[in-house]
Amino acid sequence: MENKSQKVCIIGLGYVGLPLAVQCAIKGYEVYGLENDTKKNDLINAGKTTINEEFLVENLPKVKLTATDDPSIIKKCDIVIMCVPTPIDENYYPDLTPVKVANESIVKNLNSGQLVIIESTINPGVCEEVIKPMFDEAGFTIGKDYELAHCPERINPGDPKWNVTNIPRVVGSFTKKGLEQAVEFYEKVIDGQIMPMKSIREAEAVKIMENSFRDINLAFVNELAKSFDVLDIDIVDVIKGASTKPFAFMPHWPSRGVGGHCIPVDPYYLIERAKASGFDHEFLKIARKVNNSMPEYTVEILQDALNKVKMPLNGTNIGILGISYKANIADLRESPVIKIVNHLKRHEANVLIFDPHTKEHSTATSLEELLEKSDALILATNHKEFLEIDPALFKKHGIKVLVDGMNALNKEEIEKHGILYKGIGH
Repeated sequence: MENKSQKVCIIGLGYVGLPLAVQCAIKGYEVYGLENDTKKNDLINAGKTTINEEFLVENLPKVKLTATDDPSIIKKCDIVIMCVPTPIDENYYPDLTPVKVANESIVKNLNSGQLVIIESTINPGVCEEVIKPMFDEAGFTIGKDYELAHCPERINPGDPKWNVTNIPRVVGSFTKKGLEQAVEFYEKVIDGQIMPMKSIREAEAVKIMENSFRDINLAFVNELAKSFDVLDIDIVDVIKGASTKPFAFMPHWPSRGVGGHCIPVDPYYLIERAKASGFDHEFLKIARKVNNSMPEYTVEILQDALNKVKMPLNGTNIGILGISYKANIADLRESPVIKIVNHLKRHEANVLIFDPHTKEHSTATSLEELLEKSDALILATNHKEFLEIDPALFKKHGIKVLVDGMNALNKEEIEKHGILYKGIGH
């Protein structure tokens, strides 16, 4: 079937769904987006987006894409792709409510022969234990009335090289036909390798494994940073030294904590699902505990540094450089900086925030205002605007202490200006 005669519905037009919808439109599909946020739909239909991604800024205005909050749009489509979030609650327990709600819309509006693809990150077993039973209860049979596949999303916000157009993907399904259809679709849409998996459960496990791998390695270096602080060893130098080994080592870097919608969230999906089957993921739980401790540890570093210059944390003006979870983007999802701010407020510090990429979440109107009003700083997000600051500007505004939560600034240059510098294990 030619792309131009196929209609695609993307459920959820966020960081995952909107780029995919645009890419499908570029590749010749007739694309509809199902999104509950009507203001977002109005922007998208006008060729605009609040997501500051180069791919979207460049291509959204050029393509035909219809965004709506009417689920009946599903009925007219050949392929339906779920790209809704899979969050955790305040107790770190997985919340599949968005997935269930979206799937209910698909079931109610199923078009005979549809290919349904789940891109939302889910733990192994969700397609079998949550998604498929909803179709079963409505009287629909896989392989007869519809096909069900899983292709876990892969997206790296702000990456100039890897985006929705070229990141390799994996696909799993319940049937051979469903797998063939899903692989064929992604091969038409994405200029990257599409790897078929033996089962849908394997496909579900891939994404969880990828992000758990990252989480564990980041926890390892974060714990080493704490250890090396005590031992008076610079972990940045040690990692650089270890990186000279041309095999069996992959550098990961310590920081003020792990953010984004994937790494701090996905391991909990595997932890809880394995627990339900009688297995206790001790290693993953420890990694999550270590990484969750880093925002508070960053505040402890600041408090110790202030003590050295005979200043209390209580009542001191602390400037936060950046609040998004990652450099050069305006994404606050699971940002550890929010936890840093909350810890500082509990210590009754006066907190000022400036982030040039998300000014609506800033309490200072400019970098100049933040520096003017601050006694100490935490570099919480390594935006390029902050990395370009001349350390003399810190000195000019009387900054006494600078905690580099990303180990991204020039330690020697800052110390030359008489400012007490502390990094994370650096």
